[in-house]
Amino acid sequence: MHPHPAFRWEDRPAIRDLVRDIGFGALFAATPDGPCVAHVPVVWLDDDTLAFHVSRGNRIAKHLDGATALFSLQGPDAYVSPDWYGLGPDEVSTWNYVAVELEGNVSRMDDAGLLEHLDALAHEQERRLAPKPEWKRDKVDPAKIARMLTAITGYRLQVRAWRGTLKLGQNKPDAARLAAADALEAQGRRAMAALMQGAK
Repeated sequence: MHPHPAFRWEDRPAIRDLVRDIGFGALFAATPDGPCVAHVPVVWLDDDTLAFHVSRGNRIAKHLDGATALFSLQGPDAYVSPDWYGLGPDEVSTWNYVAVELEGNVSRMDDAGLLEHLDALAHEQERRLAPKPEWKRDKVDPAKIARMLTAITGYRLQVRAWRGTLKLGQNKPDAARLAAADALEAQGRRAMAALMQGAK
């Protein structure tokens, strides 16, 4: 994560919300086969436990149970031109971004836990599609679900280290940061612009 203390983000409820809102990231683990990464959808089981699943054929799968892993998620990001600050010729370009790293111990789920995870994941995403009626697993032939469960493995990540970065130009004077945010908004980068406008 970014070493500058102005960009350190330690608001766990806000980090949880970002992970919930995006719901997808990269899970890294060191293995005897070398470093591995899997791109996974996630859902919170409780305040400190993420659930995810991977294909059993994924080379990371056989190494996860009992491993220490790192889940990384990226939020909005944008290039920032030094011209936008209005501070003169000695400014340089940068990239503003939001990122989260969650480190912890991984444990494998049984089939019942995997089904609960899949149901929770579908519910979390389906509720965002309202007024569309929510898709539920009971619409699918149980035999097909049983076959699907032989192809994936579910895991829990018990988070023990939280690292967040909010790099939003907090190291610049307010007027310069807001000018850059206005320029980003004009470029259509509204998510980053809104974050910069609300930065402290």
